[in-house]
Amino acid sequence: MTSTTQTDGFEQAVQRLLEAEGFWVRRAVKVNLSQDEKRQIGKTSAPRPSVDMVALHLARGELLALEAKSYADTPGVKLAQMQEEHELPTGRFKLFTSERYRSIVLARLKQDLVEAGMALPEMQVRLGLIAGKVNQGQSQAIRELMEARGWLFWSPDDIKAKQQAAQNEKA
Repeated sequence: MTSTTQTDGFEQAVQRLLEAEGFWVRRAVKVNLSQDEKRQIGKTSAPRPSVDMVALHLARGELLALEAKSYADTPGVKLAQMQEEHELPTGRFKLFTSERYRSIVLARLKQDLVEAGMALPEMQVRLGLIAGKVNQGQSQAIRELMEARGWLFWSPDDIKAKQQAAQNEKA
């Protein structure tokens, strides 16, 4: 199985879990940054940023911008990667490690969704990471970091528990 196939399968599984919790989900959402916004983040020739998943739960007023990373053939997400801070967006966790990039991209994402009638203006976008694999023993430390920053985190154990709960509901 190729990594693209693994990623698609992982994202589909995550989408089903989110939908089971009452979320409306869109995958691979492109964010329409203006040239001025690209200048502000220091990447004038950058392609449109893509958010792996956007999840909306209207009843709870939740709007999530999620990165879903399976990392099946790697050691997994590492705490050190999530603790990095970059002025310019760099690496695979740009939304988490570059405050300027994050604020501009998430503000534009919200604006795009509101203009499309897919979100309410008063909603705040909450960033999150759903990880299929985490470097050995680092899930709790990553959870604490993410929670301290107000972000959502699903560890591999969280995903398994949610899958088990969904199976139990079907039975």
